Amino acid sequence: MSQNGLVNKLMITGKLKILTGLHIGGNSDFSPIGSVDSPFIRDSLTHEPIIPGSSIKGKIRTLLAKSMCNSYILNDVDKDNEKITRLFGSAGKNVTVFARLQFFDLFLNRDCVEALKNIETDTYFGEIKFENTISRLTGIANPRQIERVPAGTIFDFKLVYNVENKDELIEDMQTLADGLKLLQADYLGGHGSRGYGRVSFEDLNVKQIINEDNQIDINEIKSIFKGNKQL
Repeated sequence: MSQNGLVNKLMITGKLKILTGLHIGGNSDFSPIGSVDSPFIRDSLTHEPIIPGSSIKGKIRTLLAKSMCNSYILNDVDKDNEKITRLFGSAGKNVTVFARLQFFDLFLNRDCVEALKNIETDTYFGEIKFENTISRLTGIANPRQIERVPAGTIFDFKLVYNVENKDELIEDMQTLADGLKLLQADYLGGHGSRGYGRVSFEDLNVKQIINEDNQIDINEIKSIFKGNKQL
């Protein structure tokens, strides 16, 4: 694995659209209704729903690791494929590999905020899903309320890629694109087996940050992400 100095930075931006109700758990300190058993995570300043960058990073890394694993049992993180380690980093016993990807927390798209203000929701920008767990022994139902970000909500997506080795750039971008596709075919957050957390990436764009390096073919990179929408 090659670790060189910083050559450039690429900014990858786009939109993440919620296709089915999304729940990423937070605490219950702020609950407009006051009786939600499982609220979603909110920005402490605006109380709007957010998606932590760590949730996106962790999910994509795990899906990529599963796709490259030759066993039913997933390997330890420090034994991930080199393609994954280059992007997401590793803190092994003998060597530390710094991540080339820097994820950002996802905040609500401002146009979406204005649209949500005109919609009557159960909580502030949220919906309440009522579910039951039933004991197989007693048959007694245990109802609960789960707060979800409604389908159709749009978040602004952003991450930065550190260009350290131009020879590995295209392969890294393909690995990232594969990870985004895997996420779109899976789910984000909790309760995915019940249909929660289906998402789609839209309007993905790539630009250089530090300088315009003619040796970096931005159009080729954009073509890798082109059409990277819900399967």
